[in-house]
Amino acid sequence: MLQQNVKQPLVSVVIPTYNRPDYLKQAIASAVKQTYQNIEIIVSDNCSDESPQAIIESFDDSRIRFWQHPENVGMLSNQMNAFKMARGKYLASLHDDDMWHADFLAKLVPTLEANSNLILAFSDQYIIDGDGNINTIGTEANTRGFNRDILAPGIHTSFIKIGLIDKSIATAAACVIRNGVIDWDSIPQEVGGMWDLYLTYLCCISGYGAYYYPERLTYYRAHELTDTMLSGSKNANAKIRKAQSEIFCYKTFMEDSHLQEFHEYFQAKWLEAHTTLGIGLLRNHQTKAARPYLLQSFKRQKLNIRTLTALIVSFTPQPLANQFFKVSRTA
Repeated sequence: MLQQNVKQPLVSVVIPTYNRPDYLKQAIASAVKQTYQNIEIIVSDNCSDESPQAIIESFDDSRIRFWQHPENVGMLSNQMNAFKMARGKYLASLHDDDMWHADFLAKLVPTLEANSNLILAFSDQYIIDGDGNINTIGTEANTRGFNRDILAPGIHTSFIKIGLIDKSIATAAACVIRNGVIDWDSIPQEVGGMWDLYLTYLCCISGYGAYYYPERLTYYRAHELTDTMLSGSKNANAKIRKAQSEIFCYKTFMEDSHLQEFHEYFQAKWLEAHTTLGIGLLRNHQTKAARPYLLQSFKRQKLNIRTLTALIVSFTPQPLANQFFKVSRTA
């Protein structure tokens, strides 16, 4: 094994974590069990209520490096901190509530190693529930939804459409990236939870290519603590955060000369995010703050029922507006 490791490039497995001890243990286990062995595993804890240090020590694996922030620095800063700690020629992000197939790295790294013109390699993924059971229907829908069912296997020298339109590349969950190409300090705080989309953008304009391995090699967990599955005010706050990040990202894409071919698409997504942000603010009873975003979206796109409805609600007396949102949440 020592001789084998000398021939293999080091891969940094990055696991940012916060308050998910049970899932974290499963995530680390899936990294430790990789058949590709020359790895370091970086666990960066965002000041969890209970330190995961005991979990780290339970693996008794010298490849695991642990960092704990003395205070919560936010999701993005925790993620970037872990990336900056990486010493590997390649790196891969593993969510603390997700898992990898044992051959994830073994099936993606060799192609990167054989072709220096590639910046990343990625695969398809399974969708699992909170207990780790595969959601067959959800998995198939996920594959189709991101067009991975029709995506040609192999090398793609240009992957702007694949990465930013179809969003086939799960940069944060099912991807190995060549380290040293991306400047982690160039990812601004404004991208927030959309850092993976922004990272895909940086990879797309890097001049390198991408490689698609058409097997499901990762397990993405959809559970009650996922932003998209939260309810009530938590859902409104998640909606606001996501929309703000999208507005920043799509504005950047609209202004990039490399992406002019897709300007119309990015503008539509930018305006859609304005509507989403407006609705989130309305749900939080921030009517005056919501209205400018809704007006911006309404004025710059064709008639959109979602935007029009939200704009009308913004001029509706608060008790009636509250009733509308109560009905819409249960519809």
